[in-house]
Amino acid sequence: MDFQHSARSTELQATLRTFLDDVVYPAEPEFHQQEQANRSQGRPFTTPAVLESIKAEARARGLWNLFLPDDRFGTGLSVSDYAPLAELSGRSISIAPEAMNCSAPDTGNMELLAMFGSADQQQRWLRPLLDAEIRSCFSMTEPAVASSDATNIATTITADGDSYVVNGRKWWSTGAMRDECAVAIVMGVSDPDADRHARHSMILVPLDSAGVTVHRSTTVFGYDDGAHGGHGDISFEEVRVPAANLLGPQGGGFAMAQARLGPGRIHHCMRVLGVAERALDLMIRRSLDRTVFGGALASQGVVRDWIAESRLAIEQARLLVLKAAWLIDTGGVKRAASEIAAIKVAAPRAASYVLDRAIQTFGGAGVSQDTPLAEMWAGLRTLHLADGPDEVHLRSVARVEIDRVRGGRDGAR
Repeated sequence: MDFQHSARSTELQATLRTFLDDVVYPAEPEFHQQEQANRSQGRPFTTPAVLESIKAEARARGLWNLFLPDDRFGTGLSVSDYAPLAELSGRSISIAPEAMNCSAPDTGNMELLAMFGSADQQQRWLRPLLDAEIRSCFSMTEPAVASSDATNIATTITADGDSYVVNGRKWWSTGAMRDECAVAIVMGVSDPDADRHARHSMILVPLDSAGVTVHRSTTVFGYDDGAHGGHGDISFEEVRVPAANLLGPQGGGFAMAQARLGPGRIHHCMRVLGVAERALDLMIRRSLDRTVFGGALASQGVVRDWIAESRLAIEQARLLVLKAAWLIDTGGVKRAASEIAAIKVAAPRAASYVLDRAIQTFGGAGVSQDTPLAEMWAGLRTLHLADGPDEVHLRSVARVEIDRVRGGRDGAR
């Protein structure tokens, strides 16, 4: 198992660190000021204007579409080589991923279009997404069913002549509230009598289609994620779209969802390690600057334990992420299925520990708007649910381990 990054990845890491230091971190105050100004003017889902200049700078430095290993459309970087770049972008989670056109849900949607889209679909939707001319959302989760089991999905995609008719209700369609969001990839039941894993399809639905209603954005612990388009609650009522909008084969929705969510999960885990690193850095700086009981916080044994335990948690999670990335590169997503499930639990768990200790170190300031920690914590908490809750991933890991012992694979450990 080789975790050595290629020369190209190493060079991009240096470029990205400079970009963060010179462009992104200095722009954070202006970004958040513009975000608040938009909200006070009744436009909470308007993208802060400063992001456009940051995007232009990222593109000029070659830090664009790094996530896509398909060299027809992206950089062709392996998952292992992208991992440290995604982690670095997580250090400024509000700005850097989108500035590099490497933010969810667009990344996963672009991967789907690259893998399964027709030439016409790629021209109409993928190319504009690659150029950040439009944004997109992914409509899979539903409020009325337990969506942790994707076979529960009840939205229907019904063939009718040369069209499909979509009916259903979706929520947590991240990005749907922004004006730039032009299309949703909707998952629904197209073949109700088929096998439970062959009942669903995915279809491209322009958000300006008749019958599409975006009702509201759901908040996360009071945060509306407005700068990134919120989390749309959308109804589809007799929405008619051309049959050519079907993504991939009819009945292939479940398999495509797994193809999308595997890389998406590992990208999330890479970024949260960057969140954790930023939180640890803030924790250490605070502990050095703050005096309590006659000495720096950093002199307190309990704080030193928090710092040490945080480093251990980050390093352990990073190694598991790198192993999963290596397995994807060498054997594909299916070979890495158990490791992807494991990191989807381990990485947010590690980052949550670090953030919680950082907040504790800052005291009251840690839960206020005066540091990025509270908003980072709120966003991170969703990752214990998004792309499958922890319990589902633990169930998957347990099933693999039980099958290994039942089948006598690898012998005793």
